[in-house]
Amino acid sequence: MEKNKQYSFEEAMEQLENIVNKLEEGDVPLEQAIDYYKKGVELSKMCHDKLQSAEKQIAVMMTEGGETPIDPEELSE
Repeated sequence: MEKNKQYSFEEAMEQLENIVNKLEEGDVPLEQAIDYYKKGVELSKMCHDKLQSAEKQIAVMMTEGGETPIDPEELSE
């Protein structure tokens, strides 16, 4: 993954899925597997951050619309 390159959520997820598939195949040399893992962690963090940002935007829109925002932790119970 290029440093400072911004991917859409969908692009990052697709790349993450490709990395997972390559690592699951098991035919990757150790050094390359470590590089894939590092890229996967970066992509995972990027996706997580984008999802959190989307959740915050939705909460703001709901509050502005007079609705009570949903606490994401309540959904996991």
